[in-house]
Amino acid sequence: MGELEDAVMTRVWKWNRPVTVREVLEDLQQERSIAYTTVMTVLDNLHQKGWVRREAEGRAYRYEAVSTRAAYAAALMNDAWSQSDNPAAALVAFFGMMSDEQRQALRDAVRIVQGPETPEAPAADTVAETSRENPASAPGGGGR
Repeated sequence: MGELEDAVMTRVWKWNRPVTVREVLEDLQQERSIAYTTVMTVLDNLHQKGWVRREAEGRAYRYEAVSTRAAYAAALMNDAWSQSDNPAAALVAFFGMMSDEQRQALRDAVRIVQGPETPEAPAADTVAETSRENPASAPGGGGR
């Protein structure tokens, strides 16, 4: 997603309701000079890419996000990770860039996804420690 598409989607996600080109335009104009037709084209492009759906309202459309910003971020991370020739090493490098708060959020997310611990499923902390110590032994480690 380009910079202008992101600026438009930020508003659509923040407002969390169907929006018009005019509403987005007026908000964007507080930060930059931009034409109505530019915003209309960006929203049309986002519609064609599947990021927003639209409903006709008179001669105009109302646009609404198809998914959340969190789902968009997850798709970006998944796409980047899937392009790695060594997914475990990529994750270890990514974890190394995280703040303590981000690592704690990751631990919490893994616990939610895993549900109650079972003997077959190691704890999230164990997986993270194993990945840090030996990337090849991490889930998905050792390359493809």
